[in-house]
This record gives sequence, structure tokens and C-alpha cells, in this order.
Amino acid sequence: MFIIISTSCDSKDDDCTKTLEMPHYALEKNTLNRYYVNEEVPCDFVAPEDIGPPELKNFTYEVLYFTFTTDTKNKTSRLKFEIKLNNPNNYGVEGIPYLTIRPAGDHMEYVGNYSNLASVPCHNITANSSCILTYDQEYPFNPDIGAPESMEVVSVKYYTTN
Repeated sequence: MFIIISTSCDSKDDDCTKTLEMPHYALEKNTLNRYYVNEEVPCDFVAPEDIGPPELKNFTYEVLYFTFTTDTKNKTSRLKFEIKLNNPNNYGVEGIPYLTIRPAGDHMEYVGNYSNLASVPCHNITANSSCILTYDQEYPFNPDIGAPESMEVVSVKYYTTN
């Protein structure tokens, strides 16, 4: 939600400005946290809806390796992957990759930030370069519910700080 704080207009319409609380994002403890900054903008500025952190434009990715295994004897599942995150832009970025994955053959999808436990979290990608998001974790599963036999990557998005 954006709140107009004040407006000021001189005799020229070109000099009319207003102050808005604009959302910004900062990377803190593997999470993008929102905060607001008062910014002076032209009176005809239309504030965009704050629907979350900005998504990196022109972003691409390549799944180099992705495996999900279930060990019913030990009642654990292991997720291991390497995904090449590409920033083809002429500027470096700071942010967090989010993966959408789903059990193979299922319609339920899971969206997550795996950076917290990744050995290479890719919080920064320099201009015109790549970073390989590297993850390998084992989890206990609830034997009453079980675990899927396999998982697949649906998509990867990279959300940035401002």
C-alpha cells in the first residue's frame, strides 16, 4: 500500500512533486525483507502495486543436476541440485533464487528459497555472469504421510533487492 505524504506544486506543472512511501528490499539472513523509504516523485507518477520484491529481468537458468531420493529404511529424503543462474544484464544483482518444484506426476507445487542451507547460495551475481546454486540436504519425513518418489523443477526465479 502506498501513502501520499505530501504534495507541492509551483506555478509550473512540471515542478509538481509528491512524496510517497516506496517499498524497498534488503537481504537479511537469507530473506528479502521489505522496508519503506519516502521518495519525492512527479505528481503524475503512478505508484506500482507492491506485490513483492522485483524479479530479475532477462534472468535464465540451467538445471545442471537435480535429484531427489527417498530412503524408506532411514525415513529420510535427500534433495541435491546444482542450478546455473544467469544474469545477462550489464549490472550486478543482489537477491535470492526461488525454486518451484513438484513431485513428478503431481499437480501440487512447492515454492522455496533454498539459499539458507545451500553451500553456494548465489546472493550476488555480477554483471553478465552466472552463479551455480549448490544444494545438498537430507530431511526426515513423516512415515504416516511418506515422501514422493521423485521431484522435478518447474521454474526458478531470482528476486532482487532494489
